[in-house]
Amino acid sequence: MTNRPEFLQNSIIIAAHPDDEMLWFGAVLHQVDKVLLVFEDFWPDPSIGAVRSKALSNFPRPNVSSLKIPEAATYGCADWQNPKLSPYGIELRSVTELRDLKQTLLRAVGKGSPASKRIRSTYRDNFERLVRELRPQLSPETNVFTHNPWGEYGHEDHVQVFRAVDFLRKEIGFKLWISNYCSERALPLATTYFDDREKDAVHLPVNKPFCEEVAQVYRDAGCWTWSDTWKWFDYEFYMQAPTEQSNPKTQGKLFPLNMFNIEPV
Repeated sequence: MTNRPEFLQNSIIIAAHPDDEMLWFGAVLHQVDKVLLVFEDFWPDPSIGAVRSKALSNFPRPNVSSLKIPEAATYGCADWQNPKLSPYGIELRSVTELRDLKQTLLRAVGKGSPASKRIRSTYRDNFERLVRELRPQLSPETNVFTHNPWGEYGHEDHVQVFRAVDFLRKEIGFKLWISNYCSERALPLATTYFDDREKDAVHLPVNKPFCEEVAQVYRDAGCWTWSDTWKWFDYEFYMQAPTEQSNPKTQGKLFPLNMFNIEPV
């Protein structure tokens, strides 16, 4: 590609789950140098790992790979009305222990292949594994695109991936880019990053035909996890990720958000 923008040179998308790379980075997915997915197996659905792997093997662009880390199954475990960050992502509520009980019951009746560790332990271990496995793949010259700090629609894994990549940004010094998606559930966490400083944001059109092509690969494989009525936004904004949460203020700004609603957990 000629006249390639500087922020797409030595570029990589690091996304949590297969289809996240297309949902939240639709303007740059076809242009970045590499795409790296994090999670693959998911104990509540033992078949999903192999299906996701098949989909990635049919991906309509090169240099797409996966770390194949098993998910901790944390979605919906955080208190999104009063979100608190933890060293490994976001703090989880007591509902996490109820899911641990479900694991035990599934294991007892021989259904599926539940995780062998408790969800909190797996979530913590996944953070440490993420940092360990991502470190050799990144350099000061890398432009990294990953989940925003509030996890787009409020997904605990997305927050964890951001925090692991941000941990490495502080260590390595690469540029870290986020996109502008946000749901009503994630908004309380998103507002903790608002402040009164001016930010530079890149405004790009979403490559809708390519996104739809990728989505069809997931549908054909049987691992499309998003709404069938989803409509691609026309544009995305990208900015370098904030380095920390801001102090509460009476007013603030970040960048224009692509807002959407999701079903409550």
